[in-house]
This record gives sequence, C-alpha cells and structure tokens, in this order.
Amino acid sequence: MTDPLAEPPLARSTYRHGDLRRALLDAGLQLAAAGGPDAVVLREATRRAGVAPNAAYRHFANREDLLDAVRTAAVAAVAEAMEAEMARVPTDGTPLAQARARVRAVGAGYLEFARTHTGLFRTAFGGRFALGGAPDPAKAGRSGLDPFRHLGAALDALVAAGALPPERRPGAEFLAWSTVHGLALLLIDGPLRGLPGAQVDGLTQRLLDMVERGL
Repeated sequence: MTDPLAEPPLARSTYRHGDLRRALLDAGLQLAAAGGPDAVVLREATRRAGVAPNAAYRHFANREDLLDAVRTAAVAAVAEAMEAEMARVPTDGTPLAQARARVRAVGAGYLEFARTHTGLFRTAFGGRFALGGAPDPAKAGRSGLDPFRHLGAALDALVAAGALPPERRPGAEFLAWSTVHGLALLLIDGPLRGLPGAQVDGLTQRLLDMVERGL
C-alpha cells in the first residue's frame, strides 16, 4: 500500500492507463490523514494530482465514490497495523500464551493506529463499514484478513486454546471491538485527549487485560 502520509504526488501532464486513479486515491488518503473523512474532497484531490476536475470522473463518479475508496484503503491500513503487532508476538510460547498474545496484539494495533493515524482511523470507521457477507480483499492486510476478521480469528484461537468457553464465543468480537473502539474514541476525540503517553500506555494495557480475561 502506498504510504498515505507521503508528500503529495507531483503534477503531471499525462498519465499512463490506471495511474490517474492511483494518484487520486493517494491524494484522497493524504487528505484523510490530515483531516479525516470530511477533508476528502474530489476537487482538491484532482488539484493535488495535477489534473482538471473533470478528469476525475473517469475513475470516481463523485466525492462519495472517492471517499469509499479512501475508506477501504484506510481499513486495510488498520489490518496491516494489527499484523505488525502480531509479528512481534514470540513464537516459542504455549498455545494458550500465543492465543492471549494474539488478542492483545490485535487490540494494541488498533489503538496505536487510532493514536498515530487519527485522520485515517476516523475515515476507516467513521462511516459505512459493512460486516458480514463475502470478505473484501481491498479491506484486508497482507494476510488477507480485514480488522474484524483478525479479531474473530484471534478469538477463535482463544477457544482452541481453552481460554474462552465455546458457548461464550458467539458475539464476543462485538463486545471486544466495542470496548477497544470506545477507548480509542475517548483518546482521540473525548475527555482522555491530552493524557500523558505513559498514562495512555498504562490504560491500554489494563484495557487489553480486561478484554483478554473478561470474555
């Protein structure tokens, strides 16, 4: 995935087939990173891409069409953040320790993304994010899983390791997600904004303890 925080692409007078859509999407990601979903404006994206506004309509029917594409890419970026955390989990522990660490990594990756890429986080989950149905590869990380399915897989591993009773598994992902997402919103938009980093880290670990052991 192209780095959404990179500098805007230089204006070009011509584009090879397919390049303009990518340039517009990159511009939209930069706008979202800076200002959240409300900042994603088709005219500004075309300006950053260095083309006339009408050129965008070959690839995006309107502003909502561009925002949907930006949101999809932002969701995939969250999945990749989770995968980066999971890659740090030691591989020499017991299945139970591995399962517990995987759940914590999923939550930690989600919260870290919210704190460090707030505009993209708001864009990813501030609007339409459909659950159920067939997986959308465009919303997935390198593993092929989107954030919600990463959480589901981590909870399934808890069941397999004996840490989560099977009868408590149905719906557990909604409870875990609600809890972690609530802290994320309090940290980026609510009364917990401005807390010292060490205090935020401590709250994060205590929340993940609660989720891991309370399901």
